[in-house]
Amino acid sequence: MEKVILRCRELSKSYKTPSGEKCIIDGINLDVKENEFVVLFGPGQCGKTTMINLLSGLEPPSSGTVELNGQLVTGPGPDKGVIYQTIALFPWLTTMQNVEYGPKVRGMPKKQRRERAQHFIDLVGLQGFEHVYPIKLSGGMKQRVGIARVYCNDPFILFMDEPFGALDAQTRYMMQEELGRISRQEKRTVVFVTNNIEEALYLADRIIVMENCPSKIKEEYVIPLPHPRDYMDPEFLRLRKEISASHG
Repeated sequence: MEKVILRCRELSKSYKTPSGEKCIIDGINLDVKENEFVVLFGPGQCGKTTMINLLSGLEPPSSGTVELNGQLVTGPGPDKGVIYQTIALFPWLTTMQNVEYGPKVRGMPKKQRRERAQHFIDLVGLQGFEHVYPIKLSGGMKQRVGIARVYCNDPFILFMDEPFGALDAQTRYMMQEELGRISRQEKRTVVFVTNNIEEALYLADRIIVMENCPSKIKEEYVIPLPHPRDYMDPEFLRLRKEISASHG
């Protein structure tokens, strides 16, 4: 039996607005198993980012609970890594310095953290860019640095909020393939947000289709396709059509 490591129960979030309370997340129940790659899929502005913020402890829920490894989530921490669409790299630090930042803050000895950072720099294909500053990197390369940095910090779970949404189509496809490869090599539990059906199908073990606000879970799909996946595989295309119809 696979272990459930992330569990939310009756999770809700409302915000005060000039016209009154606005409910964004409405009573969501969700379990995520260890090393599972779960994609939250739905239209823009349907509450997916709010879900990521609640699950990662960046925002408190209005009601309901989030538990990670049996412990109530009450705030962010190094056990929870978060990657957003806009990667906030430190512009005054090189690739190596950005990637090793977390272990450095935690007091890991220099030799050990450099070896660890180099491992993840190699893993994301940035060998030779260790001493380059972010201003010299393309959008896709910055995202690779961001992914390496989060993995290097050794979080228990990763939250990714449309990390490839700002990239051009070709770079986005390339980054999907890269993330799929990295996920197979460095197993982690991942909760990934996207409104792109191909991206969801390419990466997910399970897709959670979310309704528009107030957001609830509309449908769940377990994706049985082996990795790496082929965008033109007949079963891939069938699932794409089925989930798109559900999403509509």
